[in-house]
Amino acid sequence: MADIRAFRAFRYDLGRVGNLSDVVAPPYDVIDPALQQALYDKSPYNVIRLELNKEEPGDNDIENRYSRAARFLRDWQRDDVLVQDSARSLYVYYQDFEVEGRRYTRRGFLSRVRLEPFGAGRIYAHEETLAGPKADRLRLLHATAMNLSPIFGLYPDPDGEVMNRLDPLVRRTPPIQAVDHLGVVSRLWPITDQHAISAVTGLLGPKPVFIADGHHRYETSLRYLDERRAAGEVRDGEAPPNFTLMMLVGMSDPGLLILPTHRLISGLPDLTADRLAEILAPHFTVERLGVGEQAARAAWEMIEADGSQDLLGFGTVSDGVWQTARFRSPQLMAERAAHHSPPWRSLAVSILHVAVLDYLLPQAIGRKPECQYVHLLREVTDAVSAKQCQLAALVPPATMQHVEQIAGNLEKMPPKSTYFYPKLLTGLVFHSLKAS
Repeated sequence: MADIRAFRAFRYDLGRVGNLSDVVAPPYDVIDPALQQALYDKSPYNVIRLELNKEEPGDNDIENRYSRAARFLRDWQRDDVLVQDSARSLYVYYQDFEVEGRRYTRRGFLSRVRLEPFGAGRIYAHEETLAGPKADRLRLLHATAMNLSPIFGLYPDPDGEVMNRLDPLVRRTPPIQAVDHLGVVSRLWPITDQHAISAVTGLLGPKPVFIADGHHRYETSLRYLDERRAAGEVRDGEAPPNFTLMMLVGMSDPGLLILPTHRLISGLPDLTADRLAEILAPHFTVERLGVGEQAARAAWEMIEADGSQDLLGFGTVSDGVWQTARFRSPQLMAERAAHHSPPWRSLAVSILHVAVLDYLLPQAIGRKPECQYVHLLREVTDAVSAKQCQLAALVPPATMQHVEQIAGNLEKMPPKSTYFYPKLLTGLVFHSLKAS
């Protein structure tokens, strides 16, 4: 059973720091140097100083961005900039946002969740992880002993029972609110009602939890727990390192949005629409739609309306032509991805990479192309207009059903299969691995 707990979060004292919008930040993995500097400039208390402290000249094994993060955290706790709540709470968290002209609200809550190895309990991963980010996050955990940003977890709840217990409580008080650099509005309500907390944790107990985002941080938390156990610092199952900070959202929540991840492909000199159609023809049915941005939009509208995973869109930059390509050779995927399950092989992103980018194009041009990743159609058409790639590929997003089916089978989805938008803010609540 998933072990979901209320906890006493550390939170900013807004009387000391002012506007919450000035002290929060996105998670570390979407912060570039320009945004890092902008967050530094917003407030001397911005969480960027903990989450992604700047590297400085002369940094060494003793004095570095991790030690500076630890020093800021100690100072802020000492000066009551960060204060621990007096009551154990669940923290209801709404995000209001807009994508492609439509408004959404995603609803969930922040809690502490008992760690368990993947495949050994009720928590499942759907993405592969990399050693570099895990090493970075582990050094930060060593320095701070604090979960600074939440892992994003999903649970099945077709009738919305969990949030039905929490939504009435948030209407009683105004939220704590922050707006991020993308205009996403985050609203937070601490819930201390023990009846509601017991009902929610009871409902969630039998449910599986699928990690949507934060795989590196989850695996790092597991490693940290193992280290603390080996050092004799985990006295029992209630010790704080047994848990991690997680945002939990129902898989049927109307605001749960998975954006597509389109590919901007380079390393294909002089590729024309005719040549691409010739390369794809043995395994795809190709249809030419036209030239320019209007044709790109038509291709995407066809993909969205189709709703399947076997229809892709391709724009060749040399001539501006857009085509759709419907995959019709499942045997090719069975041969080239034999160690993967049929659901994995049926994903659009799997078909694109296994059949097209790793096989058909290299076979035709003699080398494997390279990819950059974007999420909005406007980003694709802008890149094509600026000739930033030689080929653009429009890819339908994976669905929650794919995540549940593939992750539940203890299989990892291909890289860049899902992009859950928006990201969760860092700095709304902190989970201490020393004090519960």
